[in-house]
Amino acid sequence: MRGDRREEEQLFSYVPLEDRVPANHPLRSIRAFVDPILHELSPVFDTMYARTGRPSIPPEQLLRALLIQVLYSVRSERMLCEQLEYNLLFRWFVGLGMDNRVWVPTVFTKNRDRLLKGDVANRFFAAVVAEAERRRWLSEEHFTVDGTLLEAWASHKSFRPKNEPPSGGGRNTEVDFRGEKRSNETHASTTDPDARLARKKGKASSLSYLGNSLMDNRHGLIVDTQVLHATGTGECEAALLMMDRLPATTRRRTLGGDRGYDTRAFVEALRDRNITPHVAQNTSRRSAIDGRTTRHAGYAASQRKRKLVEQGFGWKKMYGLMDKLRHRGLHTVNWIYTFTAAAYNLIRMRSLLVGEVSA
Repeated sequence: MRGDRREEEQLFSYVPLEDRVPANHPLRSIRAFVDPILHELSPVFDTMYARTGRPSIPPEQLLRALLIQVLYSVRSERMLCEQLEYNLLFRWFVGLGMDNRVWVPTVFTKNRDRLLKGDVANRFFAAVVAEAERRRWLSEEHFTVDGTLLEAWASHKSFRPKNEPPSGGGRNTEVDFRGEKRSNETHASTTDPDARLARKKGKASSLSYLGNSLMDNRHGLIVDTQVLHATGTGECEAALLMMDRLPATTRRRTLGGDRGYDTRAFVEALRDRNITPHVAQNTSRRSAIDGRTTRHAGYAASQRKRKLVEQGFGWKKMYGLMDKLRHRGLHTVNWIYTFTAAAYNLIRMRSLLVGEVSA
């Protein structure tokens, strides 16, 4: 018998929000990781807010909403709030009830400075890495480092001479920079002064930041991040900074990398730190990596494993909204990059958990 096509609006719903989310949905595993971490960070959140006054939106909900934005590639906070109005899956993950009002997009803008000052992204990322370590998913000895250019939220028109007075011609002035010699020493972006003009080989130059990741070789989890100005020596500088932040150990570590890290100064700096340099040899010139390193089987293993770090960069740019930055300033970009790395780790950890259960 044909069903009745007439639509009748129901005043009440008797199905709990929890029951509307499938038991095997991937977000359930991710929330199982996230909830204990946010509970652990609760004392940190207490110090960020005043004891009196009107109650604010719980920071736990804001962070879950930002995670949803990264995991589902929601391009803006305005679109995220729109999705929270009718997407029951998003409401469940964030912790909003069926009848709870969704906050306005400016809430993220007003609370971003508070989250930045509280160093929440680094604390959240560290807690995610600690959970992976607790589950014995990290090797703690063998690592890979790499960097990628992050296109800044600034155009070539904003890259003006440093001593040039303001034009006063409005936001979209007519600028002709063809044939003009421009460099980071003489020019700076009026939109984002922290951005630097840089380019990858074979690609056009753009105002960028340098995002760096330190990856554990066992399962490809990111254990540290660092965003620096896009300079020619930034990758080696970031690699040493991240290796120095690792917990001290008496065991010898290895660090893999591409040919860009094959410099004598960087290799010697690693050996001074009791770290074996497993970077690829640059055959276009005399390599700093000799037979003392390449003859061992571990060197070949590191060269195979180091390509996993590219998966992290690819995911961040394709899905994690890092293909074109939406924020300005080195400190803010570093916050977003670290938080996105935490989201990437949560996805990989969910896959590792499923693999353990199925095994």
